[in-house]
Amino acid sequence: MQAHRLPARRGAFWLAAGFHLFRRNPPLLTALTLSYLLLVQLGMQLLPSVSPFILPLALPVLTLIVANGARLVDRRGPLSKAALLHGVTGNGVALLRLGGLHLLGAFSLVGVMLLLEGGGMSIGDLEKGDDPELLWTLLKLLALATPLLMAFMFAPYLTGWDGVPPAKSVFFSFIACWRNWRAMAAYGLALALVAVAIPGVVLVIGSMLSKFAGNVVYLVMRMLMVFVLAPALAASLYVGYRDIFHGAPPAEPAAVAESDE
Repeated sequence: MQAHRLPARRGAFWLAAGFHLFRRNPPLLTALTLSYLLLVQLGMQLLPSVSPFILPLALPVLTLIVANGARLVDRRGPLSKAALLHGVTGNGVALLRLGGLHLLGAFSLVGVMLLLEGGGMSIGDLEKGDDPELLWTLLKLLALATPLLMAFMFAPYLTGWDGVPPAKSVFFSFIACWRNWRAMAAYGLALALVAVAIPGVVLVIGSMLSKFAGNVVYLVMRMLMVFVLAPALAASLYVGYRDIFHGAPPAEPAAVAESDE
């Protein structure tokens, strides 16, 4: 499995391409993304004691179904049950094993954090947000979680669509992210701008006008995050996979990956 090395500017394009795909078919991508989020939320609410074990096992399948929606829109294919389950049907065991690796990675991350914190960090501390070391702890968690995110970012697509065994898909996903760290950094900056910086500025301006305006802006921002940004983000991950592992479409010659020299 060859991972193309892309220029940094291509990473910023992924998010823009995700919004472009969303604009082509908002109902489909929103419905799939909302279903994903609702299933995860219901699992956490209804089965709080077992959801930390079940959800990681199910995430590869759910991720692939959402990505199939973006793939359909990108290829302008007809909507059908078979199309939405492409890569899922016949790959149940492999995707379950991938979910098992995800579960193992998540618990390993928790274990390492507990060792680093000496068991001193509790959920109550996170909820309060008044611990002076909370920011440092969250930064350490982000640093430790980054390799895990890299390993599983493209793994469901590789296993479901390309038939790559779970362990190899995790390895190839990590290597692909590592080789494209510049594009990944640009993608992260673009996402931070759209999801954090711009909404934050708008919220501050709304709060300065009046309390009511601030509440209205907050509600609108939450709606946009769920109904627009989340589907576009899911579509952008598909675009990243497509570009890195299969090359940019012929219609986009400027986006072709740089040669690996």
